[in-house]
Amino acid sequence: MYGSTEYSNGYVQNQQQQQQSSGEKRGGGRGRRGGRRSRDAHGFKVSEHHHHNNDQQEQKSPPPCTDFDMAYFHSYAHVGIHEEMIKDRVRTETYRAAIFQHQSFIEGKVVMDVGCGTGILSIFCAQAGAKRVYAVDASDIAVQDVEIEEEVDVIISEWMGYMLLYESMLGSVITARDRWLKRGGLILPSNATLYMAPITHPDRYRDSIEFWRNVYGIDMSAMLQLAKQCAFEEPCVETITGENVLTWPHVVKHVDCYTIQLHELESVSTRYKFQSMMRAPLHGFAFWFDVEFNGPANSPTNNHTPSSLIGTSNNNPMDGILKKKRPNPNEALLLSTAPEDPPTHWQQTLIYFYDPVEVEQDQIIEGSLTLSQSKENRRFMNIHLEYSSGGRSYVKESVMR
Repeated sequence: MYGSTEYSNGYVQNQQQQQQSSGEKRGGGRGRRGGRRSRDAHGFKVSEHHHHNNDQQEQKSPPPCTDFDMAYFHSYAHVGIHEEMIKDRVRTETYRAAIFQHQSFIEGKVVMDVGCGTGILSIFCAQAGAKRVYAVDASDIAVQDVEIEEEVDVIISEWMGYMLLYESMLGSVITARDRWLKRGGLILPSNATLYMAPITHPDRYRDSIEFWRNVYGIDMSAMLQLAKQCAFEEPCVETITGENVLTWPHVVKHVDCYTIQLHELESVSTRYKFQSMMRAPLHGFAFWFDVEFNGPANSPTNNHTPSSLIGTSNNNPMDGILKKKRPNPNEALLLSTAPEDPPTHWQQTLIYFYDPVEVEQDQIIEGSLTLSQSKENRRFMNIHLEYSSGGRSYVKESVMR
């Protein structure tokens, strides 16, 4: 939080200034809830329904859990979090459809559900005819600790966090893949894509900020700076519509679950360049993602080799085009959290400016973005956003906690 009383759009023009968070409130009461995933990035707790073989080599001991980890795991012992996720019909029904679409890969095979929670995906796999399902979890909701001493044919996981990578739960899938997945095995989902786009949201700004200019006939404009910091200091998880989006989206990061490596999650960078489709106040940027459920044969590589960093500075910044659901059922299923698609519990992640920037139709908005794991807690995400438009340049730094 800025210590100076000087105030300039909440940003630093042509220089970088660190912005720290001091609390858990998000967006003036519109905030996201606490930890959502129930996975450990390296250590596992496992439940299984049947016996298992003894043909797996010893693995290195995982790093010890931190206090952050323990608080995170314990948060998932509350049934309300699991209820919210299961009641997300877009999420749950897409996973069920993907499992039965790939039934030929699952029937009679060994499956691992990474971050199983209540075990709903494990049950779907059992219904699809899996020979054995390892339900892997890292919270108190797990039934018992066991050692997995065989390779698995399928890994399924609902690892996605807000802004796709928040909470670093993809690391659990990578660790499970490298330890236990057979060569040529199936991973669901197979890949994921994170998008960003500039947005206009006058109603949100009016409700949180302009409100203070006339409070029951009283001018309380002295509250404006504090109101902007409280409302927009940290990323907000909210639902917007396609009408709020000013341009086609840009691809920040593409993830191939068969090839991505742990070190790639430490930092993701991209440069972007947008052209506004309309004249409107620019209030910030929105982020969303989609995941695909391809079979192994449809994956570009399935040999556990490092993947390229799509969405980095060598990526064409104007190439980002929002994917649409495929009408052909023989092609990959798509779970989308885009603004124009049916809402999910992930909603969209929004980074608001303290003050809007007026843009004209066809005006260019360009800059760079870096997402990195926090040194304080790898489950937190540091966000460094630079943007320029109309001859002015700005920087915003925040932490998604």
